[in-house]
Amino acid sequence: MPQLVRRAAAAYGDDVYLVEEDGRTLTFRELETKVEEAARALIALGVEDGDRVAIWAPNSGAWIVAACAIQMIGAVMTPINTRFRGQEAGYILEKSRAKALFTVGGFLGSDYVQMLRSAMGGPGGDGPISGLPALKAVVLFDEQPTTDGALSWRRLLNELAPREALLQREAAVRPETLCDILFTSGTTGAPKGAMHSHGQALWMVQLWNKANDLRRGDRALIVNPFFHSFGYRSGWVSALLAGMSAYPTAVFDPGEALRRIEAERISVLMGSPTLFNAILDHPERGAFDLSSLRVGHTGSSNVPVELIRRAREELGFELFLTSYGLTEATALVSVNTPGDDFETIARTVGRALPGTELKIAAPNGEAGELLVRGPNVMQGYFEDAAATAKAIDAEGWLHTGDVGRIDAEGRLRILDRLKDVVIVGGFNAYPAEIEHALLAHPAIAEAAVIAAPDARMGEVCAAFVVLKPGASLALAELTTWARERLANFKVPRHLFLEEALPKTPLGKVQKFVLKQAALERLGVG
Repeated sequence: MPQLVRRAAAAYGDDVYLVEEDGRTLTFRELETKVEEAARALIALGVEDGDRVAIWAPNSGAWIVAACAIQMIGAVMTPINTRFRGQEAGYILEKSRAKALFTVGGFLGSDYVQMLRSAMGGPGGDGPISGLPALKAVVLFDEQPTTDGALSWRRLLNELAPREALLQREAAVRPETLCDILFTSGTTGAPKGAMHSHGQALWMVQLWNKANDLRRGDRALIVNPFFHSFGYRSGWVSALLAGMSAYPTAVFDPGEALRRIEAERISVLMGSPTLFNAILDHPERGAFDLSSLRVGHTGSSNVPVELIRRAREELGFELFLTSYGLTEATALVSVNTPGDDFETIARTVGRALPGTELKIAAPNGEAGELLVRGPNVMQGYFEDAAATAKAIDAEGWLHTGDVGRIDAEGRLRILDRLKDVVIVGGFNAYPAEIEHALLAHPAIAEAAVIAAPDARMGEVCAAFVVLKPGASLALAELTTWARERLANFKVPRHLFLEEALPKTPLGKVQKFVLKQAALERLGVG
């Protein structure tokens, strides 16, 4: 990553790299200068090689500068989901033992620092947040006055280490140096930190750019959140490598996206099917000039062929592709390529990346769990040897938890998920984690969460609960209660009250029975 920042500045110089939502810009050369300054400030703050530094903030230029600065000095960038509540963010900060946190004063009505303090026990102790002894500094991207112990970005830059110290730290970063830790929850609900090195992370980006025919001068509207690899590696890092201009978006609004596409002549747009459906179905879409759009990309286990057709015909994309990946494999395992027809792009997720092996854990031709082996497979889960051994076997195969089939031409199709995950508008919601939270409700005795179909979001969470004797519960009450404890996309959209949950003789909830019941009660399927 340090070499990428230097290379981009040298190769693309005064080309515009970043365009903020308020119109402010940064060239590739100006980015290098700002990253250097922030990196020297982090050294002066006491951030050492291998220290974890977290970012909990919406998409912005400051996010990119902070991430590059962290990685330039050999520290490990650890992003946090912007929809997380205080307890969820606190878990990641505690687990990673982050030394510093970059955040904002507020986003979508949430005061991140206050949420964190409320969840972890308030201010005090040896650092700015009680209950997080490893955390030595909280830095706000915005310039809001603060008396709660958090530093403003400007104050952070008041003290800089000598440039020689930066160059020494930068020179020590190697391809095998740990670059980032991206936390993802498993079916146990406990978030686990997938680790990737600098070399393998950039290897993935290079292949991504080639597959999507990304070029110098392209203009990419980045709606996907930076805390996820789709907005991070496939977003602003991809732009840095290709020489594209990046247009970060903090909150997706289809009308505003249409306006920016026209005004800024956006040529690259990537996101979930939900994003493209929102743009396609916007009532004022026809009033905007979208002729600049060239490359689009979406991802899902089963993208409707109609969406691919409409994206090409109605939005005018020359190239519109799909792919498959997971956090534990740099978020890219296979990808479709230019020239593939609508059906292929919609029904498959392409062929494996060069140097990557795929295997189905089932007899020839049958569907089974997808196994992946190659340079994209993570280094393991952070300080969790047991979980790592469970995910990556002795032969180096990553067990994805997804059910797939590989056709005679080597194309992969994802059919189902072994992992009990609900994908809500592109965000992963894990039932075990939500169930654990729901069981803390005073009225709930048992809870089971499953995926229910939704026309707008694709899937939403539905909760089947058994109440405690004499208790009552309505969906509105549960929604209010859950929103205080869970990210919005995890909050159940449907509530079904049961006298008992269907279970196996061993006591395991039969979720397939609940899924069928949900379909019948919702009048679908």
